[in-house]
Amino acid sequence: MTQEAPLPSERRARLIARVRETGSARVSDLSRVLGVTPVTVRRDLALLVAEGTLEKVHGGARIPARGTGTNGGSGSGGGLGARTGASTGVPLPEGMFAGDDERPTIGMVVPSLDYYWPEVIRGARAAAHDTARLILRGGSYDVDQIRHQLAALVSDDGGPGVDGLLVAPPVDGPDATDLADWLAGLDLPVVLMERRLVGGPYREPLESVATDHALGSGTAARHIAERGHRRVGLVTSRTSPHSAAVRRGFLAAAADLEFDVVLDLETDPLAGAEWATDAATVLDECTETGVTAVLVHSDREAISLVELARERGMRVPTDLAVVAYDDEVAALADPPLTAVSPPKAAIGAAAVELLTRRLADADRPVHRIELSSRLIVRASSGD
Repeated sequence: MTQEAPLPSERRARLIARVRETGSARVSDLSRVLGVTPVTVRRDLALLVAEGTLEKVHGGARIPARGTGTNGGSGSGGGLGARTGASTGVPLPEGMFAGDDERPTIGMVVPSLDYYWPEVIRGARAAAHDTARLILRGGSYDVDQIRHQLAALVSDDGGPGVDGLLVAPPVDGPDATDLADWLAGLDLPVVLMERRLVGGPYREPLESVATDHALGSGTAARHIAERGHRRVGLVTSRTSPHSAAVRRGFLAAAADLEFDVVLDLETDPLAGAEWATDAATVLDECTETGVTAVLVHSDREAISLVELARERGMRVPTDLAVVAYDDEVAALADPPLTAVSPPKAAIGAAAVELLTRRLADADRPVHRIELSSRLIVRASSGD
């Protein structure tokens, strides 16, 4: 017969009793004795330290000495200390992740390891350096593949036993909705990167860090208008989850600035079978409609489009100004491409920070952080 898990109040009472019995106790010992995960122990410790019942020490907790509680008095008691992060301002319990053996393990699943996401990974790795152990898995844009990777990380059957997850899941379709519900039901914190989803019976938002891609493409539209272009084009990828926001922001800015978007096409990615045909269509319509500037999502497609335009005798930026979206390799093009640059490293760093703060305080409000891109002006959009 399956034994029911104790209520949180009962579990915390047992935790306090264990600490009283031994004088002090480590997270790993408390996890074993209570039969719960280390992340659950850390959450309980954070609460008990905050209310002054326990005192945090390296790797565990002890009963506070008389007069040295966390809510006043002398001494160096634990509790909610001064260590805070500039991006959220939410304090962490001092020493929560002090020892390497007690640092939380964070699983990170991204859809690609060779484009866009390497910089996100670098940002996460830098942020996790002193506070968490990061385990990376490369997924895809397929729901089943992403779920397989996530399940392997959280599995009790040979998995690494992560304390939390960073993930960039698919967001469209019923399978994506099922995945969001599964993530919302996990007994560990989840932070989405460059995605926004709701899940669970009440369709509540999952914690997330994402770029405001609509704002970024709007900035590109304003730059194009500032250069005097009145008949412009927009080329987005039919496979990118960011395309809808890029299109929305660009069209909204165009309406505000009262210039004409006479070309609005979705294309295959550069590696897709239809790219050559799609690119030819883009250039044909630019010529037929008098388009003088175009925003292309993303860099690879923009570089290819410039090459194909030159083969047709079109000059960039004289005949056609080009702005790329992503800024992965835009600076290496000939001419170097003006580009919208999402804050990829900052996305990874902020996601790690959100997750470690959730581990320290399970009752904090859900945070949905939105970061802004910046426009880097280069030769492809003219002087």
